[in-house]
Amino acid sequence: MDFVVLVGVGLLTGVTTVLFGFGGGFVAVPVVVWADAALGADAMRVATATSALVMVVNAGFATAVTPRRVLRALHGSGRLLLLLAGGAALGALATRLAPAGLARWAFVAYVALTIADLLIRPGFLRPGARGPSVGPRPLPALFGAPIGAVAAFLGVGGSVMTVPAMRRAGHPMRVATALANPLTLAIALPATAVSLAGTAVPAAAGDGKQLVGLVDVGAAAALLLGALPVIAVLRRRPPRIGDRTHARAYIGLLGVVTVAMLLTG
Repeated sequence: MDFVVLVGVGLLTGVTTVLFGFGGGFVAVPVVVWADAALGADAMRVATATSALVMVVNAGFATAVTPRRVLRALHGSGRLLLLLAGGAALGALATRLAPAGLARWAFVAYVALTIADLLIRPGFLRPGARGPSVGPRPLPALFGAPIGAVAAFLGVGGSVMTVPAMRRAGHPMRVATALANPLTLAIALPATAVSLAGTAVPAAAGDGKQLVGLVDVGAAAALLLGALPVIAVLRRRPPRIGDRTHARAYIGLLGVVTVAMLLTG
């Protein structure tokens, strides 16, 4: 039953990867916490680690099938990508050292604050007018380390920070969400490496869980089985969504994930 549910959620992560730039983190974390609830307080650690692996594959695949003309917007962002990766390694390490329950409540609090920010502060739902000769601004490289650290600690990939930032920098939602995937890949790769080398969870052996480090490989496989075909189809035939509707749906999804995370507690 868990496997069927995870494959179904994988289908959803494929949709969110393409439409919202979520490589799976915000959707995968609550469901893996639920599936691995028998691990007790360690379920959140396993969920964030498993989410990182899922995001590596989803975001990598989505990036590979994104048109090159869209990816050119990241030209000259090498320093940003390096700082994202460095911050992610530190964030993943912090997850292993922090109290087990901290990441769960930090996850809920962060998403709730993000929703409030997107609704109240101008620039996301109501992007400011820009002159015809003014193009989108690049994302400052200094944002890389804190975004990477927070994203890896919570297992969310960074899109919840990079998409609003790029939106406010002048990108339409379809571009901001597409660019979130290569940025997520820069975060998820080092986070996954740290997680795979993590100390095994003692309760996993008694519960029959197959963990590599802190990663639940069975859950990751089920999520990817559902996600990858969806990404392939939607990248070739993306749905047409109005920019304002796209932004509202992004906020709505964050709300649903917050509720799901509270219910899994």
